[in-house]
Amino acid sequence: MLLFVCLQALIAAKPRKQSDSRVHLLHADKLYYKQYLKRDAQILVGNVRFRHDDVIMTCDSALFYEASNSFDAFGRVRMLQGDTLSLVSDVLFYNGFDQMARARYNVLLTHRKTKLYCDSMDYDRLYDLGYFFEGGKLVDKDNTLTSEWGQYSPGTREAVFNYDVQLEGKDFTLVSDTLHYNTGSAIAHIVGPSNIDSGDNHIYSERGFYNTNNSQAHLLERSIVQNKGRSITGDSLDYSGPDSIARAFGNVIYIDEVNKNRFEGQYGMYDDIHGYAEAADSAVLIDYSQRDTLYCHADTFKLFTYDINTDSVWREGRAYNHVRAYRRDLQAVCDSMVFISRDSCLTMYKDPIVWQEGNQLVGEEIKIWTNDSTIDSTQVIRQALSIERLDSLSYNQIAGNIIHSYFHKGRMAQTVVENNVVLNYFPFDDENLMVGMLHLETTLLRLVMDSTENKVDSIWAAAGSGKMYPLALASQKERFLERFEWFDYIRPMSKHDIWVWRGKKEGSELKKSAVHSAPKQTLDNVKKASKGSGPQKRMEATR
Repeated sequence: MLLFVCLQALIAAKPRKQSDSRVHLLHADKLYYKQYLKRDAQILVGNVRFRHDDVIMTCDSALFYEASNSFDAFGRVRMLQGDTLSLVSDVLFYNGFDQMARARYNVLLTHRKTKLYCDSMDYDRLYDLGYFFEGGKLVDKDNTLTSEWGQYSPGTREAVFNYDVQLEGKDFTLVSDTLHYNTGSAIAHIVGPSNIDSGDNHIYSERGFYNTNNSQAHLLERSIVQNKGRSITGDSLDYSGPDSIARAFGNVIYIDEVNKNRFEGQYGMYDDIHGYAEAADSAVLIDYSQRDTLYCHADTFKLFTYDINTDSVWREGRAYNHVRAYRRDLQAVCDSMVFISRDSCLTMYKDPIVWQEGNQLVGEEIKIWTNDSTIDSTQVIRQALSIERLDSLSYNQIAGNIIHSYFHKGRMAQTVVENNVVLNYFPFDDENLMVGMLHLETTLLRLVMDSTENKVDSIWAAAGSGKMYPLALASQKERFLERFEWFDYIRPMSKHDIWVWRGKKEGSELKKSAVHSAPKQTLDNVKKASKGSGPQKRMEATR
């Protein structure tokens, strides 16, 4: 009500152009004049009809004040302006000089296909504006808009509603305290705290636009889209209701409470129907589904969901370029990374490095399997190198084509190394003193760990060659394998350090090893082999 009083004061204070045209009485069944009742009024009864400019007004009875160019109309009042606007009420007070009509009781303003119902309305013909102040309802196509106070302009088709605003459509409900709505475009202009609910989707915004025809929204000022435990927030946000696709820009935060992870970046999008999410530009993944939180930064993150509407739903997450990850018990760096929830397998590609406490894994490809947040097993493929730091001069080192390690309760239980195996191992005596260095070269190696003391319990190796060096006689060159490199300058040291990319020093990058495929049999080779004389000819023909 206070807003209405203020608006009335502003209108009164604003200079108004007075109309020189007169209100004309066109018809009345009876006309009376009673000096003692209404000294300056003509009393009109039956089929009363007035005209003012291009407006026709009819009623059952009226008091006509010819001197003041005004009248009070009663009973089945109807005001018609052209063929697009009509105002119906039980009572109407009209001033021809001010061009102001005050309609009361059972008011209905109809403009084209838009209807505005209320109990009290002031319609200003000068500014082409009707406003109500004791509750109103606007019905337009499939939408219904209600509030305590509001106004509607037939010229611009713009409605401004305030206080307990509710806009209802076929498949959505918008609740706000202030809302602008255009009946021509069916677009709602959000100018204050607003909530939009459509099925499982919920939108919160304080500024933006919502197209009620196609459920498309362009939202600003940290708007939020929520769906089934997932939400995306951004400085600006575009949302497509039918596709359930949200795209956010600027300081984006995507939260998945179901799977307990979140993405952050300057760009993000989420497709609810297909379970696809993407984050880029200063992107970071924060996974808090395990006992310890994982922080991971990359240029781009993508999340895919498969068998989404079944009991066998599983997800695949991908990180592209400059990947750095930090967890208190595990750190990693690589160029790209893939995680598959179906088998809880994390695969890192192109110069991957993994650190766990004093251990470092390097290879062309690294796979990590987890079970309830703890590492279950790891596999380093091609040019594999495992290093354990004992002190600044001594490192246990294992190199091979494949290194597969198995863990029990987070501690390494067994390691198997295959093909071109080279080992440098520093054993300790019962008094925990380093006694020398074992150098071993073989084709297969198995290390069994004592998980309680976290040290090697036994070593088994296939036939090969080896040598035990006294500690004092192990030279600096012999202490380190050919591909040894301790990448402590790359290792992420905290969750904040994931943002600073540091690559390997020049010359320490892995050179991709050649992977040979089996020879393919061709029809020509088969024909040549069939013409040969004996096994030797057939063998040469298939080469």
